[in-house]
Amino acid sequence: MRNSIEFEVFGNYALFTDPLTKMGGEKLSYQVPTYQALKGIVESIYWKPTLLMVVDEVRIMNAIRMESKGIRPIEYGGGNTLANYTYLKDIRYQVRAHFIFNPYRPDMAFDRNENKHHSILIRSLKAGGRRDIFLGTRECQGYVEPCVFGEGEGFYDNYGELHLGTMIHGINYPDETGKNEMEVRIWNPVMKDGIIQFLRPDQCTQTRKVKDMEPKQFDAENVESVENLFRQIVEGGNS
Repeated sequence: MRNSIEFEVFGNYALFTDPLTKMGGEKLSYQVPTYQALKGIVESIYWKPTLLMVVDEVRIMNAIRMESKGIRPIEYGGGNTLANYTYLKDIRYQVRAHFIFNPYRPDMAFDRNENKHHSILIRSLKAGGRRDIFLGTRECQGYVEPCVFGEGEGFYDNYGELHLGTMIHGINYPDETGKNEMEVRIWNPVMKDGIIQFLRPDQCTQTRKVKDMEPKQFDAENVESVENLFRQIVEGGNS
């Protein structure tokens, strides 16, 4: 696929929180990553407001296992609460994604250089990403490396279909939809032989408005200044 990347993401623990379990302070992970979580990982590899990152599919490589831990959340008002968080353990996924130019950001038209962005995306992936990789939450550190999607043996190869119930697909932001509001998307994924093929965000028919929101504004001057700053950091680290 045009402007695509294929990579493996792995880590000791992940917490893709089911929001229904947060009501009483507990957290329980979904069995598989959400579209939004994987999109966040792709954007940690490389992000620009010019681009829309699209996650196409994920392959679950390891068996789905969970582990519960007693956690003491930070309470800024005092207190000594003990909560129970249930994490995914020993996770490894293969991900295929690509980017398109954001049609809702005409102010970024000056930066629509396809070859430039794809080259930077590939280099950033080989370097392990431009920003830290988190598997759902900050305490779950992840790592990425290039791969060929479909290669290697996966635990759920030839497993058949597994219906995962109702899940959060992701969040619609104003600069991704053209609407001045934040929405949450819901869907019912099916894993087939270990692979989940994602609906595109604009194909999700079940949405709920969360709140009104205005898109952030960018222009050529501040985008160029950020690129120059990053270039100086990289050159300084190589000197």
